[in-house]
Amino acid sequence: MPSNLAIDDDLIAQVQQLGGYKTKKAAVNEALAEFIRHRKQLELLDDFGTIDYHAQPPKKEARRK
Repeated sequence: MPSNLAIDDDLIAQVQQLGGYKTKKAAVNEALAEFIRHRKQLELLDDFGTIDYHAQPPKKEARRK
C-alpha cells in the first residue's frame, strides 16, 4: 500500500543508525512494531494485580489417584 508521509528525517536517520537498517521502510516498520510491543506491555502492566486468582494446590490424595 503506497503512502506519502511527512516523517522527520532526523528520526528516521536515528532509527536506521541504532537498528542498523539499510532502508527507511525497514526502519519505520521496525519502529512501529516496537511501539506496538511497548504499548501491549504497558497494557499488561496496567492489568497486573487486577485479576483475582485463588487456586488451591491439589491435595496429596488427589495427586496420587
